[in-house]
Amino acid sequence: MRGKEYLTKSEQYALVYEKGSSWVSDLVVMRALPNGLNLSRYGFSVSRRVGKAVVRNRVKRRLREILRPAQLKPGWDIIFIARPKTAGASFAGLEESVQGLLSQARLLAREYEEACLRTN
Repeated sequence: MRGKEYLTKSEQYALVYEKGSSWVSDLVVMRALPNGLNLSRYGFSVSRRVGKAVVRNRVKRRLREILRPAQLKPGWDIIFIARPKTAGASFAGLEESVQGLLSQARLLAREYEEACLRTN
């Protein structure tokens, strides 16, 4: 991901928290809000409850790596909020959780395209 694909300002986070929809799994909470842009932007929230700095940074690196190859529909601001269980989760378990949330929210581009092809 490049710098423009991240949520960087606290106002951006506050807007998604205030007006966005949420989806929940046992490891991650995802909040999303349409942004009207041609790209989707990501943000991560990992509190001290998850662990010390080393653990929190590892969780953020894993989330970035999971989202790097993901093909999402453009035009969304998405925040991933790590729950305390995330610290002990495997990469595969975390990936499954994130993919499940993206699928529930219908933010994966390939599922969106397949649904459009079925209706046409």
